[in-house]
Amino acid sequence: MSNSLLPAWKLREARRCLHSGGVIAYPTEAVYGLGCDPLDPQAVARLFWLKGRAPEKGVILVASAIEQLAPYIRVDEKTTRELEKSWPGPVTWVVPAATDVPAWITGGRDTVAVRVTAHPIASDLCTAFGGALVSTSANTSGKEPARNPLQVRQRLRHLPDMIVYGATGKLDRPTEIRDATSGILLRA
Repeated sequence: MSNSLLPAWKLREARRCLHSGGVIAYPTEAVYGLGCDPLDPQAVARLFWLKGRAPEKGVILVASAIEQLAPYIRVDEKTTRELEKSWPGPVTWVVPAATDVPAWITGGRDTVAVRVTAHPIASDLCTAFGGALVSTSANTSGKEPARNPLQVRQRLRHLPDMIVYGATGKLDRPTEIRDATSGILLRA
């Protein structure tokens, strides 16, 4: 975190917010995301409420390293090598979920969507938090995602507990999503 785009005090503030059950908005590769501790059911429920999102849709988990995703995924070495070819980077993979991953993460499926981000602020937030974070676009479900803090304030009915300021990445659209088992492109 020594080369972080965020000052150390801001990362500590975000870590405290996340560990106390808060929801944050933060920049990602293309849009602002909403994030929280994926294992805190109240935080995830609040995130769904802020978005007006159905829990059955599940969420994406973003991490700064594949090791942070280990508790959530069930992949062999060959699949791990395939994932690592695109990570860190803007590719989200749908992979088999570990058996004890909560339904609020998977949407009740036996898979989970995961990404090791190359976005420096999102990566630093995961490192500061000490694990993977929920990452879903900062907007009311079905509406245009926010690309800056002002749009976060305009597009959500209620504000998250903290907005982490910073530039989004260079992507025009949210990250592509691929199925790790079939290789099929699910979202371009």
